[in-house]
Amino acid sequence: MESNKQASFLYSLKAVIWSFFGLRRKSDFDSDEAKLNPLHIIIAALIAVACFIGTLISIVKYVVLK
Repeated sequence: MESNKQASFLYSLKAVIWSFFGLRRKSDFDSDEAKLNPLHIIIAALIAVACFIGTLISIVKYVVLK
């Protein structure tokens, strides 16, 4: 059963995070293709990248201090 309803921002963020790890199923990708808002994907990707870079910087600073 297909739904033409747009996905929420949190759903888009979840899709982006799972895509970062490469754990998306083909069926999920196909169903998301119709629902996801491109603007939500761009914003979610920028947030995820910023968190990822922040985490890496924090880990490096922690290791260098030891």
